[in-house]
Amino acid sequence: MVSQEQRRRQLAREKFLRQQQRRTSARRKARTRNAAIASVLGVILIGSVALYTTGVVLKDDDDKTNANAEVTPSPSASKKAEDPCDKPAEGKVKTQTWKKEPAMTIDKSAKYAMKLSTTCGDIGIDLKTSAAPHTVNSFNFLAGKGFFDHTPCHRLTTNGIFVLQCGDPTGQGNGGPGYNIPDENLKDKSLKKNTYPAGTIAMANTGQPNSGGSQFFLVYQDSPLPPSYTPFGTISEGGMTVLKKIAAAGESTGAGDGAPNATVVIDKATVSKS
Repeated sequence: MVSQEQRRRQLAREKFLRQQQRRTSARRKARTRNAAIASVLGVILIGSVALYTTGVVLKDDDDKTNANAEVTPSPSASKKAEDPCDKPAEGKVKTQTWKKEPAMTIDKSAKYAMKLSTTCGDIGIDLKTSAAPHTVNSFNFLAGKGFFDHTPCHRLTTNGIFVLQCGDPTGQGNGGPGYNIPDENLKDKSLKKNTYPAGTIAMANTGQPNSGGSQFFLVYQDSPLPPSYTPFGTISEGGMTVLKKIAAAGESTGAGDGAPNATVVIDKATVSKS
């Protein structure tokens, strides 16, 4: 027969075991929850800080202003597709630079458009002159000097964010015009929920305020990014078709962020007043 003291000890042991089981279960749930949170934060960090993209900080790695390490999206397998683009036009990249931002010469109240004649097709862009006058004025100046002519688009991201980055005469991600322009239009009504919508053209930068130069990125699919990159134009329907063709060919690393497999070269860039 079990004594009262033995029964008391048995109940105490059972209570202890139940407590241990609850604690073990709680620790297991906490580990699962923390792992899920870490995974979500990783995705947000990749998508928002990235590509940098400019990855994705969408970075303009000008030697004078580069202060941040580049963050890239998570790897994803991709196969190299056939190059869908033509051979570049004959000509050489100009390497001239300037010490300061060009004087304002555009009419801020007028409409301007930019055309990128590339090896993959023409990309038309309606520029947001009144919202980003310094940016549009700089592109008008640089295009007039032939600065973008014969330059490659050096970066394509296909994971996390979805952009084609161009505007570096060195083709390495660290070139620029020698001057910086201020950030503009960061409260554009199109930038909702930290997303740059497909069809946006925006400035790359070093991750620091007012560090844009000549590098820019073309968004071919909605991309989660903080509103830190000057949006200064909208890409035409035909231009989007060209961008999607370039994106479909993939990028060189298979990790979702590298040189495009397509031979994307800007044969000629022009800015015109409409």
